[in-house]
Amino acid sequence: MILEYHKTRDGVISPTRANPSDAGLDIYFNPKPGADSPVTLKPGDTALFSTGLKFGVPHGYMLEVKNRSGNASKRSLLVGACVIDSGYDGEVFVNLHNVGSTTQVIESGMKIAQVVLIPVVHFRLLESNADDLYEYPITISARGSNALGSTDASPAKQAVDVYDIPKNWELGDPPWQS
Repeated sequence: MILEYHKTRDGVISPTRANPSDAGLDIYFNPKPGADSPVTLKPGDTALFSTGLKFGVPHGYMLEVKNRSGNASKRSLLVGACVIDSGYDGEVFVNLHNVGSTTQVIESGMKIAQVVLIPVVHFRLLESNADDLYEYPITISARGSNALGSTDASPAKQAVDVYDIPKNWELGDPPWQS
């Protein structure tokens, strides 16, 4: 797939892919002329960084701005506010958080994040009056509301075999009563 992009001003660094098999394209800090650069992020600080890029994201897709593993693991810089919808046609900014214990300096031209193109499944919501949303076979799991560590515990419910649904079963019927 080809995705169009536009540089909003001269001197902006284009996105790059370091390796052919990489999922994302690296994007860079491209401050506007006259903007502060470098930017100092003290521990706990957050700042918005200009990329100088606009992307033509087609309907049915989104760009997700993701952490670069090196920035996250070595510099404790994490990305926030990370969805670029297909309807957005403005410049992309990257929200970086310094979650570490040392001050970080972000200079012009530094790789600050990566963007990954992701298919979007558009869905509609249907409100249910039933508290137990899995009384009918939309999942093959018997997990229920069991949370962390629950997959090693005995299941609270009998597992559902979605390939063995009674022929006369209808949505809303108590499960597996024939």
